[in-house]
Amino acid sequence: MKNMLSLLLFIFNDFLMPFSQSSQISTIIGFIETLKPNSVLDIGTGMGQYGFLMRNNLEHINLFEIEGNIGKQRPKEQWQIQIDGIEGFAGYITPVHEYCYNKIIIGNALDILPLLPSKSYDLIIAIDILEHFEMSQGQLFLEEMKRVCRQTCLISTPKEFIHQEIEANPYENHLSCWTQQDLNLQQFNDFLPNEFSWIAIYNKE
Repeated sequence: MKNMLSLLLFIFNDFLMPFSQSSQISTIIGFIETLKPNSVLDIGTGMGQYGFLMRNNLEHINLFEIEGNIGKQRPKEQWQIQIDGIEGFAGYITPVHEYCYNKIIIGNALDILPLLPSKSYDLIIAIDILEHFEMSQGQLFLEEMKRVCRQTCLISTPKEFIHQEIEANPYENHLSCWTQQDLNLQQFNDFLPNEFSWIAIYNKE
């Protein structure tokens, strides 16, 4: 167990602050592609990597207009997929966000989610966010995700507790560690394979 924890710390230390471990990216994006959602809410956008990948893989060829030998980018107002984001730390916002997301809301997700109508988005994702809440807050967070989603919620969170305190941004502090049983109790019953993270899915009936 000590060796596994050391390995996890080595991996995740490369992804402190607004980054998540890379082994889950292709799995998550591949799953999202199969869903083909028309609207997505990305909670905890970080540097916007999932927004960028979702925009490219969901919007796809609609990003461009091609007429004969002339190709150009399609205006953003003609995009077909709604991708919005919530980010707690304004210092993470970059031109990537301005390009990829239709709307970014800055603030604590626990304050923002209750203001959103039920069944607002086909898909809600929260990648490496849950561990930043105490367990009781995390349960409220998941309940709000389930309420606001129309079809599916996807979360990822480390399988082992990884100590992290970031004085410059307390939103990055790690406060909890979740087991598969914990997630099952919150109706996240389907899991995508990953050695280091729970990638858990809730499907609304």
